[in-house]
Amino acid sequence: MAPLTPERLVFELRAAGDPAIAPDGRWVAFVLAEARPGQRRSTSNIWLVDTASGQLRQLTRAPARDALPRFAPDSRTLAFVSDRSGEPALYLLPLDGGEPRELLRRKRPIVDLAWSPDGSKLVFVSPWAPDDDPARPAEAPPPVRVTRRIDYKQDNRGYLGDLRHHVFVVDVATGEERRLTSLLQDHNFPRWAPDGRSLAVQVANRNGMCSQLAVVDAESGSATIIGPELGNVGTWAWSPDGGRIVYTGDTEQTWQADVWLWERTTGAVRRVTHDLPVLPDAGFPTVQAPSMPVWLDDRRVLFHAIRAGASGHYVIDVETAELTAERTFQGLAAGFATDASARWVVQSFTSFERTGDLLLCDRWTGDQRFLTDLNGALLRETPPARWERFEVERDGLAIEAWLLFPPDFDPSLRYPLVLDVHGGPNGYYGWAFNAWQQLLATNGFLVLYANPRGSSSYGREFTLKVLRDWGGEDYRDLMAVLDRVLERPYVDPARIGIWGYSYGGYMTAWAVSQSDRFAAAVCGAPCFDLESMYGTSDIGHHFGEIQWGGPPWVAREWYQAHSPATFAHRTRTPTLIIHGEADERCPIGQGEQMFVTLLKAGCEVEFARYPDGSHLFLRVGYPDHRCDAYRRLLDWFHCHLGGPQPAGAPGE
Repeated sequence: MAPLTPERLVFELRAAGDPAIAPDGRWVAFVLAEARPGQRRSTSNIWLVDTASGQLRQLTRAPARDALPRFAPDSRTLAFVSDRSGEPALYLLPLDGGEPRELLRRKRPIVDLAWSPDGSKLVFVSPWAPDDDPARPAEAPPPVRVTRRIDYKQDNRGYLGDLRHHVFVVDVATGEERRLTSLLQDHNFPRWAPDGRSLAVQVANRNGMCSQLAVVDAESGSATIIGPELGNVGTWAWSPDGGRIVYTGDTEQTWQADVWLWERTTGAVRRVTHDLPVLPDAGFPTVQAPSMPVWLDDRRVLFHAIRAGASGHYVIDVETAELTAERTFQGLAAGFATDASARWVVQSFTSFERTGDLLLCDRWTGDQRFLTDLNGALLRETPPARWERFEVERDGLAIEAWLLFPPDFDPSLRYPLVLDVHGGPNGYYGWAFNAWQQLLATNGFLVLYANPRGSSSYGREFTLKVLRDWGGEDYRDLMAVLDRVLERPYVDPARIGIWGYSYGGYMTAWAVSQSDRFAAAVCGAPCFDLESMYGTSDIGHHFGEIQWGGPPWVAREWYQAHSPATFAHRTRTPTLIIHGEADERCPIGQGEQMFVTLLKAGCEVEFARYPDGSHLFLRVGYPDHRCDAYRRLLDWFHCHLGGPQPAGAPGE
């Protein structure tokens, strides 16, 4: 069987993104991106698929980035954003034929879009600052940067100063626009009230670590703020009569949301749930929009959430707090679009067997079907990994884990194994096609991953168990999972590797400083020296105080005892470090410190740096850089671990 290669994963694997369904349920619009070698960015076009026949139709063909397809309330017009003119612009396209009409053009990106209920206006989000001057001459020296605010930069956006996302309204007939918001914080994902007179908007602070909900008057811009400053709001929706807003979030950062209800007439907030067992999908900042809930009637709300690394559709009764699982998957979905009747739900979907496709669910009949098969031919030619799920019990906790096998796995052979640690630490792995896991598994490695304590999607108590214990019980959970798999005769204990990114990079750096059991390591964008990360990361000043027990001058002994930097000089495991040079989350200095420490200690180490690469460059960076990182990951483990061998082969 042919293995998946870095080139195929980056340049051939396709994904249908940002699906939107017409209010009448007839069409689904989605974005299909294409990456080409040698180009700094991907291009994307908008497609339509008929929900009844499955017939595909390409709507746009410009060599540009077309995005954010949004149907008008009458289902006859599609709004979208494109840079085909050389600048971000908003277009309207009649679906019965004709060319797109440019409604407005801007110097800054347009990052979200929504129609008013009567179709006369569009609301959009775009960066703005009081002293914004996007037309600054190219030959002028860069301006001096002076800040008095702690959230002056953000990963994947760079230096911000006072530049923040703001809400604008544009008249569809005239193209006249006006800015609604003025508070110098990010305003995200505006949602119109049913009467069109106001909008519910997320107002983020501390680089998205905290957020509130603002109800903004659509004419005056005056705002009512909901929720505490240090809380968070992830998803929200207006009730059918506009008198209430249901939202998910918490009054402090716990990485687990509950359901809340705001009453418009009184301004009162009521907590609906106290320990929601599922994690509402709030998206991923700067990359993925939240899955907004949908009211089914005046008390039941439908929403997309994750439980134990798997997606599901759930219904909450906001009066009784009764939670019902309407549909669950062995897979992970993104986006959450419904038609006007809430019969149809469409999402992007990935599982171990397929990836990048659109799944359409019929809530009335219970049926579901895929609208696309974008990668079927590729995955038949290069089959994905086989898989097994298992659990390990530790301290009364069930630690969930998955083992991926090469498609042509032969239990009579002995295989090298790579332990892959997820980021976060409050992230999660699960039932999904992961590019680097599939790369390793289809090229002859067993790939092991788990959700140790601290992983989200298992409830608040499990999620919070990692606080002030990095490198403690979380590390021992992972080692217990690894020890369980090493009992199998086809796993070669002398050829074990470890790989992780972000917090996964922390755990990789920690593991190789604590043990010589690993024969090779690849460490991506590590949290290496927690004290320096506190002051240089875009979120360290807030995230670090929650995770690590306070600032360094309060908890210095803890910082030292739990930083890989304290112990890295004893590392002997051959280690590859990969890091984006524009990383603001785990800044490049973290990788630099690790590289110098290992090099001075006489450890075999290599440092791959990716210019302009943010913390998210493996997802949204230059295609050639993503391909290069995958290739280095694979080659490092091939070089130091080898491939499948007959049992009893020399060197075992």
